[in-house]
Amino acid sequence: MRILVAMSGGVDSSVAAARLHEAGHDVIGVTLHLWDYPEDPRAQGGHGRCCAPEDQYDARRVADAVGFPHYTFDRRALFERLVVQPFVDSYLAGQTPSPCSGCNRGVKLAELFALADRLGAARVATGHYARVVREEGLPPRLGAGTDRTKDQSYFLYASPTAWLERLVFPLGDSTKSEVREEAVRRGLPGARKDESQELCFVGSSPHAYAEFVANRARGRVRPGLIVDDAGRPVGAHEGVHRFTLGQRKGLGVALGKPSFVTRIDPETAVVHLGGETALLGHEARLDRVVLAEGVSLPLRARVRVRYRHDGAVGRVVADQGQTARVLFDEPVRAVTPGQIAVLYRGDLVLGGGVIVGGHDAPPTIALPS
Repeated sequence: MRILVAMSGGVDSSVAAARLHEAGHDVIGVTLHLWDYPEDPRAQGGHGRCCAPEDQYDARRVADAVGFPHYTFDRRALFERLVVQPFVDSYLAGQTPSPCSGCNRGVKLAELFALADRLGAARVATGHYARVVREEGLPPRLGAGTDRTKDQSYFLYASPTAWLERLVFPLGDSTKSEVREEAVRRGLPGARKDESQELCFVGSSPHAYAEFVANRARGRVRPGLIVDDAGRPVGAHEGVHRFTLGQRKGLGVALGKPSFVTRIDPETAVVHLGGETALLGHEARLDRVVLAEGVSLPLRARVRVRYRHDGAVGRVVADQGQTARVLFDEPVRAVTPGQIAVLYRGDLVLGGGVIVGGHDAPPTIALPS
């Protein structure tokens, strides 16, 4: 069948496309041009590898080498509006956003399916490490990738059933090392290319995020105070966007004991510090909750409160509208507003939502042994 394959120019999407072409499918490679980088790579902290001009070139080279057509479509304005500006706004509001989730849903997959319809493609494939679980008589469900160190189902939690019916993840049952070896064996252009570890539009310098937000804040950055757990001023800062819940390094103050960011108040521009026990909480409050077809609340689930989190078991109960609460069985560290909480049962994704609060904990809670 005709399959549209999202191509970033990296190893994963290149191998995904090569596998589908080898299997006899009519493959069309598509790259979305999402971002332009400053001429000076040091500006705004440098930039990431993904979506750079050289990556678009690498995607075209792979398509030419394997033998299928490739197209690039300009979606920079959409990316700026739906990903970059909300990212800036979230940091200025004292949150720590997860832009990859919003990008996959609102930009990449949404646009890829629209393009697939225009190009007559029945399916859309990506190089994500995730799986679509199909069982007779049941709607397709999103599942975790076999390689747990690379599993990307977290970022795809909001994919509706209509998308899952058409999505193909050729790498879902593979490990990263297997994919890299296959790229080398196939002789694909860029097979030994380093993997990007940072956001595609923000660089990797120590202050890249803060510089990026400050440059786009349009006068909204406010300096403020840093206070200790008794509310006493211990320092000053140049903006709450420079901090995230649980942060220990780069605070600009030394209290003579381990101190962490325990609360950020964007209204007063006050950053609160405290001990690690103050980061523990039994609850997460979620907004914009999306559930997989056939799933309803209340339920018990393993809940990942950030991408590099194994998950904690808890009870998820409905609140009002698209809001919900997660009541954890054991205290969880740094439940951070702006991050995504994704619900799992085994390997299956049940849904998720944006964390809007719930990290505060009574001071009597002790760290788990």
